[in-house]
Amino acid sequence: MKRPGSRPRILVVEDEAIVAADVQDRLRSLGYDIAGWVDTAEAAIHMATQLRPDLVLMDIMLKSDMPGTEAAQRIRTELHLPVIYLTASSSIQMFERARDTDPFGYIIKPFEEAMLKANIEIALYKHRMEREREELIGKLQVALAEVKTLSGLIPICAWCKNVRNDQNYWQTVEHYVLSRTSANFTHCICPSCEVKFRQDLQRAREKTDVSTPPE
Repeated sequence: MKRPGSRPRILVVEDEAIVAADVQDRLRSLGYDIAGWVDTAEAAIHMATQLRPDLVLMDIMLKSDMPGTEAAQRIRTELHLPVIYLTASSSIQMFERARDTDPFGYIIKPFEEAMLKANIEIALYKHRMEREREELIGKLQVALAEVKTLSGLIPICAWCKNVRNDQNYWQTVEHYVLSRTSANFTHCICPSCEVKFRQDLQRAREKTDVSTPPE
C-alpha cells in the first residue's frame, strides 16, 4: 500500500537482464521506486504477494512455464494489484489474450518514457479510484447490515402497550423501535388525546370547585 507522500513502488517482471536494467533506470528517472525485479511468472506472483507493490510492470513473453498473462491475471484477481503489460509483440492474438486478463495498460517495445509514465499514472489513478469505490461499497454494506427492520408479529401488551423483545423482556414501544431502526421520536399530543386531556382537566377543575367550601 502506497504511503501518503511516498513514491510509487513498481515490481518489474522481465526475463532479459539488460532490458530489465534499462526499464528500472527509466522508472527511477521518472520518479518511481523499484520494489523488485524478477524474471519468471512464478516469481512475479511470489514477489507481488510478499512486497505488495503499487504496480506490476509485466513482460508477456517470459521464459517460464507459466505465461505472463496467467501471472498477471492471478496478481490482478488474488492480490488486486494493477498490472501493465510490456511486450515486443504487436500481434492481435497476443493483444486479445492480454486484454482478457483486465490489465491497466499495454505498452509495445520499444517505448518512449512519456508513454511509460502516462500508462503508469493512469493505472495508479484508476487503481486508487477502484479501491476507494470498493471501500465505499464496503461501508455501505456495513451500514445496510446495521439497519434493522421490523417485520413479523410483534407481541404488545393490550393494557400497558409495552412490547416484548427477543430476550423476552418488556419494553416501551419507543425503546423497542429505537433499538431496531434508525428512527427517532419527537413527542406531541394527538387530537383525540388532546380532547380527552382537556375533558379530564375540566372534570378535575369542576370537582375541585365543588369540594372547596365557601369562605
